[in-house]
Amino acid sequence: MNGQNLPPLNWLRAFEASARHLSFTGAARELNMTQSAVSQQIKSLEQSLGLPLFVRQTRVLLLTEAGESYLPIIQDAFERLQSGTLSLTGGDRGQRLTLQCNMSFSVFWLTPRMNRLFDRYPWLTVNVVPELWTNSTEPSASLLIRFGRDVARDTDAKLLSQGNYYPVCSPGVAENADWHKDRLFDCSGITCSWNGWLGDQGKALPESQSVNLASTYSISINAAVHGAGLAMGHDVLVQDLIAQGRLVKPFAHEAPMQEAYYLMQPARHSQTPSSRAFIDWLKEEFS
Repeated sequence: MNGQNLPPLNWLRAFEASARHLSFTGAARELNMTQSAVSQQIKSLEQSLGLPLFVRQTRVLLLTEAGESYLPIIQDAFERLQSGTLSLTGGDRGQRLTLQCNMSFSVFWLTPRMNRLFDRYPWLTVNVVPELWTNSTEPSASLLIRFGRDVARDTDAKLLSQGNYYPVCSPGVAENADWHKDRLFDCSGITCSWNGWLGDQGKALPESQSVNLASTYSISINAAVHGAGLAMGHDVLVQDLIAQGRLVKPFAHEAPMQEAYYLMQPARHSQTPSSRAFIDWLKEEFS
């Protein structure tokens, strides 16, 4: 293949659909083509690239290592073509926002405030793509909200909030709360933990005490809301639940967080009316 030439767009569409479905038949149905036509376009693409993209087995279609590497490149290219075309033609007038967002932030902070967002911008449509612990970016996401210590190393990251953390529990548990013996819950993989909170006071958990861990605050904080024990929380996630009386702070001490929430915009996405509106609203909410 001439290095200055690209494969025909219809070959790439056939590859992307086949890789997503892991089926030439499924791709043919989606593209309104025959199965044999899709198969022939894939063969032409493989010959053009000089690499096999699929392993063809009886009733099973698998991606080769080259195919797995090529797929996200093609999907990203299609997404950029789509968003660029819409931006050029005003196809959706920039009204749709795809937001890749920390899972717990989405559940405890964003969704309780969405009524205010839509009251302010009733024309806005939001697609939320939640994430746990990942450095991968959804190709269609025009804005990201991430949580961690190392996010600040990205020069495009803008700090949203970095407050304090402390134990929380339901009002019923708070009456006799005792971290020495109560059931404890926390989110794994972060420094604002039970050990961190106690260490900030020169204390430590008893050797007999263990902590129940989850990969998201959505689980540990909900466990506390429903009276299962004490959970470690922080300002952004628990302030509404405390204000509603669903959670209380059984102990006075608060420790400063090392992790924080950051807003980011992937370099490949230009700002649209929807992203500008969301950023303006977010800044106002955090101010």
